[in-house]
Amino acid sequence: MTVWVALLRAVNVGGVNKLPMADLRDLLQAMGCQGARTYIQSGNAVFRSDKTAPVLGAGMADAIHRRFGFRPPVLMLTRAMLA
Repeated sequence: MTVWVALLRAVNVGGVNKLPMADLRDLLQAMGCQGARTYIQSGNAVFRSDKTAPVLGAGMADAIHRRFGFRPPVLMLTRAMLA
Protein backbone atom coordinates (compact mmCIF):
# COMPACT_ATOMS: atom_id res chain seq x y z
CA MET A 1 0.00 0.00 0.00
CA THR A 2 1.39 3.38 -1.00
CA VAL A 3 1.64 6.36 1.33
CA TRP A 4 0.21 9.36 -0.53
CA VAL A 5 0.36 13.09 0.14
CA ALA A 6 -2.53 15.09 -1.32
CA LEU A 7 -1.97 18.82 -1.76
CA LEU A 8 -5.21 20.68 -2.46
CA ARG A 9 -5.04 24.19 -3.89
CA ALA A 10 -7.49 27.03 -3.28
CA VAL A 11 -9.03 25.43 -0.17
CA ASN A 12 -10.00 27.47 2.88
CA VAL A 13 -11.46 26.62 6.27
CA GLY A 14 -13.78 29.64 6.11
CA GLY A 15 -15.22 31.84 3.40
CA VAL A 16 -14.85 30.85 -0.24
CA ASN A 17 -14.05 27.19 -1.03
CA LYS A 18 -14.66 26.13 2.56
CA LEU A 19 -13.47 22.60 3.31
CA PRO A 20 -13.22 21.63 6.98
CA MET A 21 -10.37 19.18 7.59
CA ALA A 22 -12.61 16.72 9.45
CA ASP A 23 -14.79 16.55 6.33
CA LEU A 24 -11.72 15.98 4.15
CA ARG A 25 -10.67 13.07 6.39
CA ASP A 26 -14.19 11.62 6.21
CA LEU A 27 -14.20 11.99 2.43
CA LEU A 28 -10.89 10.14 2.13
CA GLN A 29 -12.13 7.36 4.38
CA ALA A 30 -15.28 7.02 2.25
CA MET A 31 -13.00 6.65 -0.80
CA GLY A 32 -11.31 3.68 0.90
CA CYS A 33 -8.15 5.52 1.94
CA GLN A 34 -6.60 4.36 5.20
CA GLY A 35 -5.10 6.31 8.08
CA ALA A 36 -6.01 9.72 6.64
CA ARG A 37 -4.54 12.67 8.51
CA THR A 38 -4.64 16.34 7.64
CA TYR A 39 -2.02 18.97 8.31
CA ILE A 40 -3.43 21.89 10.32
CA GLN A 41 -6.03 23.76 8.22
CA SER A 42 -4.01 23.57 5.00
CA GLY A 43 -6.02 21.26 2.75
CA ASN A 44 -3.09 18.83 2.77
CA ALA A 45 -3.57 15.18 3.72
CA VAL A 46 -1.51 12.04 4.15
CA PHE A 47 -3.02 8.57 3.79
CA ARG A 48 -2.46 5.04 2.45
CA SER A 49 -4.10 3.62 -0.66
CA ASP A 50 -3.52 1.10 -3.45
CA LYS A 51 -5.16 3.42 -5.99
CA THR A 52 -3.15 5.40 -8.55
CA ALA A 53 -2.49 9.14 -8.38
CA PRO A 54 -4.90 9.99 -11.25
CA VAL A 55 -7.71 7.95 -9.70
CA LEU A 56 -7.16 9.48 -6.25
CA GLY A 57 -6.81 13.06 -7.45
CA ALA A 58 -9.85 12.94 -9.72
CA GLY A 59 -11.87 11.08 -7.10
CA MET A 60 -11.07 13.67 -4.43
CA ALA A 61 -11.86 16.60 -6.72
CA ASP A 62 -15.14 14.99 -7.83
CA ALA A 63 -16.22 14.16 -4.27
CA ILE A 64 -15.42 17.70 -3.07
CA HIS A 65 -17.36 19.14 -5.99
CA ARG A 66 -20.40 16.98 -5.23
CA ARG A 67 -20.42 17.83 -1.52
CA PHE A 68 -19.06 21.39 -1.38
CA GLY A 69 -19.72 22.82 -4.85
CA PHE A 70 -16.17 23.56 -5.98
CA ARG A 71 -13.44 21.49 -7.62
CA PRO A 72 -9.95 22.16 -6.24
CA PRO A 73 -6.81 21.19 -8.14
CA VAL A 74 -5.28 18.16 -6.38
CA LEU A 75 -1.59 17.29 -6.58
CA MET A 76 -0.81 13.70 -5.57
CA LEU A 77 2.70 12.81 -4.42
CA THR A 78 4.17 9.67 -2.94
CA ARG A 79 6.15 10.01 0.24
CA ALA A 80 9.33 9.43 -1.79
CA MET A 81 8.41 12.13 -4.31
CA LEU A 82 7.83 14.62 -1.50
CA ALA A 83 11.20 13.83 0.06
